[in-house]
Amino acid sequence: MKQIIIIFLVLFSVKASAQSSEINNFLVKESLLKNSKLAVIAADSLETPLEYINGTYTFTISGFSQELTFSQGVAILPQQVDKSTFVYIKHQNDKGTHSKLIYVYKKEGDLNPFTISRMFLIIVPLLIIVLVFAFKKFIYFAAVLFVILLIFSYSNGLNISTFFETTFDYLKNLI
Repeated sequence: MKQIIIIFLVLFSVKASAQSSEINNFLVKESLLKNSKLAVIAADSLETPLEYINGTYTFTISGFSQELTFSQGVAILPQQVDKSTFVYIKHQNDKGTHSKLIYVYKKEGDLNPFTISRMFLIIVPLLIIVLVFAFKKFIYFAAVLFVILLIFSYSNGLNISTFFETTFDYLKNLI
């Protein structure tokens, strides 16, 4: 009986000391080397970097599946950013899909990534549609505004499929 209790306590203590190495949130920053590359940083829900994350994880970056190698919680994306662009980064694990839509603004060799709220992607088109229904004279202005938004988004790498994928991922996570 004593042996069973000792074995149980040893197994329980090993299980309790193991850390989870899943990535459930991440940050995107400019690489410290300033080589026009982005760094993906594993983080917790409070956006504190998780330095114990090491290994290879699969991410989808703007529709392309890539293996990112994390060392002390940081992985560098292999592609360089040539101009300002949208980047959609998605990681899927047992706890669900974790994704972010980021606009990377490039100016004088510096990269400034801005996370775009997915509520913004839903509210802006809905607001324009509501204004069109409320004010019929607004229809031409709304059409021009939609065309400008589509041209800006598409020319910077955000196509319609990425827009809908981002929106549906957000709505799935709400439920």
